[in-house]
Amino acid sequence: MFRKIIMALTATTMIAGPIVTAQAQAQTYGPHRQQVTRTVVKQKPNGRTVVKKQTVVRKDTHRRWAKGQRFDRRYATNYRVINNYRDYRLNAPPRGYHWVRSGNDAVLVALSSGIIGAVIGSALR
Repeated sequence: MFRKIIMALTATTMIAGPIVTAQAQAQTYGPHRQQVTRTVVKQKPNGRTVVKKQTVVRKDTHRRWAKGQRFDRRYATNYRVINNYRDYRLNAPPRGYHWVRSGNDAVLVALSSGIIGAVIGSALR
């Protein structure tokens, strides 16, 4: 009986451990950050090889826009207003809207309020 309880607790720990770790890292680094581990190998002049592992927290620069959000150009990568929307095969924007580039995404933004009306992902190359 005692052995079954220990086995069940061990299995639960093995299953729940990575889930808890991932949640803790997501809270630590935030939704737009990721932890990257890289190995650096250097050759010294005396013939020795030095291997170092570095852990770097990188900020994800790509913002995922959604309809109904308020568009803020500070968070847009490669921000530009698209005046030649026909060249990108986009529809003409309705009155009071304009197309904006954020990374490779085309975002339809209201001029007065900044609310996003539509997002077309990977429309621009």
